[in-house]
Amino acid sequence: MSNPENYTLQTEKLSIGYFHKTGNHVVAKDLSFSLNKGALVGLVGSNGIGKSTLLRTLCKVQEPLYGKVIINEKPLDTYSFESLAETLSVVLTEVPASKNMTVGELVALGRQPYTNWLGTLTESDKTHIIQALQATEMLPYKDRKCYELSDGQLQRALIARALAQDTPIIILDEPTTHLDIYHRASILKLLKTLSKNKTILFSTHEIDLAIQLCDQMIVMTPEKTYFGDPCELIEAGCFSALFPKNLIDFDGETGSFRIVK
Repeated sequence: MSNPENYTLQTEKLSIGYFHKTGNHVVAKDLSFSLNKGALVGLVGSNGIGKSTLLRTLCKVQEPLYGKVIINEKPLDTYSFESLAETLSVVLTEVPASKNMTVGELVALGRQPYTNWLGTLTESDKTHIIQALQATEMLPYKDRKCYELSDGQLQRALIARALAQDTPIIILDEPTTHLDIYHRASILKLLKTLSKNKTILFSTHEIDLAIQLCDQMIVMTPEKTYFGDPCELIEAGCFSALFPKNLIDFDGETGSFRIVK
């Protein structure tokens, strides 16, 4: 049997969606998976399938309709927002509220769960900030305003903020959106490097790249959600269920998609 101590985040028969007085709207149901410690996990699926809804549910931003989310062997609903902030950090697709901040100020926000009510940074906080900037290669941009950054640089700064928060789990919602192919690959390679010491779950449309880099993947289709390592999912034909077969075909040998002519 698998040892629960090897997992950081688990779901048990999880149903996600929206509560409504006329009847709950279920986006996806019966989601059961266990993310390994130190794993890079890709979440893929077509637009509107429920990827962001799942991530919001895992972050306690949204209540599950049914089932459980368990983090470090403890039910998510028993976490206070303060204790959760020390366990899980999130990088969403929204840009910072004020892009007039410097990169250093943005990354320093990751230390909020640990600072006093005045927000005073200790030497330990400053060390975590510098280490996060170094890990994301953003230290040379520490004093630059966020509005002066390219999209790729801003994404790295947001990841640095999550690193400064120093949590064992990082969740990212489409971190490669609006980036060119070079910066998409660069961000995903960065996440792969960082996952050696953390569990990192990210949603993406870069399915080909995710197959190459991820240790585990969650594949959401209209009929079912699949979970496993990329090779297992390829052998099971899970990626072929993502798109209409008369339009896009998945080649299991190359691990890539092609347009059906």
